[in-house]
Amino acid sequence: LKAGYIRMLTAGVYNYLPLGWRTLRKIQQIVREEQDRIGAQELLMPVIHPQELWEQTGRSDALDEILFRFTDKKGRKLVLSPTHEETISEIAASYIQSYRDLPQIWYHIQLKFRDEQRPRSGVLRARQFIMKDAYSFDADDEMLDKDYKAERKAYSRTFTRCGLETFPVGASSGQMGGSDSEEFMCLSEAGEDRVVLCSACGYRTNQEVAEGVLNKLEPLGLPMEDIETPGMRTIEDVSQFLGVPSERLMKVVIYIVESKPVMVLIRGDQDVLDEKFAARFGGEYRPAEPHEIQAMAGAEPGFIGPVGLKSEDVLIVADESLQPGVDYYSGANRDNYHRSGIVIGGNVHPKETLNLREVKEGEACVECGKPLRMERAIELGHIFKLGTKYAESMGIDYTDLEGKERKVTMGCYGIGVERIMASAIETHGDDDGIIWPATIAPYHAIVLPLDHRKQELIDAAEKCYADLWATGVETLFDDREQSAGFKFKDADLIGVPIIIIFGMKSFKAGEAEIKIRATGERIKVPLDKIVEEVDGRLKKMIEDIEATANALE
Repeated sequence: LKAGYIRMLTAGVYNYLPLGWRTLRKIQQIVREEQDRIGAQELLMPVIHPQELWEQTGRSDALDEILFRFTDKKGRKLVLSPTHEETISEIAASYIQSYRDLPQIWYHIQLKFRDEQRPRSGVLRARQFIMKDAYSFDADDEMLDKDYKAERKAYSRTFTRCGLETFPVGASSGQMGGSDSEEFMCLSEAGEDRVVLCSACGYRTNQEVAEGVLNKLEPLGLPMEDIETPGMRTIEDVSQFLGVPSERLMKVVIYIVESKPVMVLIRGDQDVLDEKFAARFGGEYRPAEPHEIQAMAGAEPGFIGPVGLKSEDVLIVADESLQPGVDYYSGANRDNYHRSGIVIGGNVHPKETLNLREVKEGEACVECGKPLRMERAIELGHIFKLGTKYAESMGIDYTDLEGKERKVTMGCYGIGVERIMASAIETHGDDDGIIWPATIAPYHAIVLPLDHRKQELIDAAEKCYADLWATGVETLFDDREQSAGFKFKDADLIGVPIIIIFGMKSFKAGEAEIKIRATGERIKVPLDKIVEEVDGRLKKMIEDIEATANALE
């Protein structure tokens, strides 16, 4: 905002000013080059979709909270698209007929819309944003795996060429559906996502699907009996009152999913992660209200337990933190009472056992047993193996070599264009402003004549400016009648990689000064060597970034 890259129009909606738009265009060009490199073809799909297209896949209801809906003058129901699976599937159903038409990868760069109730984190969580979406269409899972790996490599190259250090982590497919799913993350305290990492073995995953190893408990052989616990509602209160650690308690969390109660059982020292619950049960859900809990179990919240509840009244699921055969304490479904001797697989039989808990810092890694750590990160891209989900609902069929009709299997690959820009700012900067990677900087250099009253100085600076452009160095010229300090401060703020300073003292000595924004290095260069020096340093900056990307091969 301060550097003049963006300006907010309304909550979650931004104008991209000239500097910001130049950066976004460069990012988009790198995205295009890497998609074209793997044989993907670019098209452009509209943002206005007929609502019935979304009803066909069932996502009109599933994504109701984020869909912008409106009705045109003829009364047709329309939506502003947050994503384009339905539209690309409609195209594919028309043009893919035979195994000879496969494989295909199609992509576009387009505006997307999400009716976010609480837009936040600037362009990271906006209501209008730019996405690159690619979709692969394959004959079978083996062919899909090849396209998925090609996109995975293209993503690594894209982000590296933008000057960012990223890594893929296992992720939830959420409303997209499908099987394998990975997110590309950039570590940053500004990130909304939490990733779980193991420094020892390289285990990396999003908190939404993370696993960790808890300490094992031994059975105590407790009888199942009710124990009076007057006023003890919380895990902490019951733990202290009974004189047992919280890990020996069975916590009960009740949600209402599409008007039906779901009881989650979890170890007392653990917490349910909402994102994991949502990924499993989908739809609309909320915590149960006290009166709903009372009506279901006959007791107030804090005294609820799984024993004695009828499966037709409530769906009971258990988190993996609860060990079968181990006895726990939980609510007795009587006010002011808890019950001992509650055993998963003994007197409690959950419908499912799921990974629903929030993995915590320091837990043992599921792969190697070493401590896990948590980091905040920005999600830049997400790749999915969709399988046949959309082919089935949208009728994308092809005839195989033997003349049999089969469903096309799909992949989906998204990149948040503005998120790349935001991540570069968050990870490449200092107290003075932005430090752009040379590949996506809005301009490569800026020329600063420090005394606007000296015409010979201005003339020399303008010649340098023109010569740099002629050489291919995209250059700004600060011709404002401002102090040197003012110009220095703005040059650092906007983050142009190379700053060329024309001061009278150096000019009289036949020199100008070059400052490298990233390192602070300053060197004096003869006037007739400035263009050569700047061009050489710029090429080296870009070559270093490109070399890192090429090393990924």
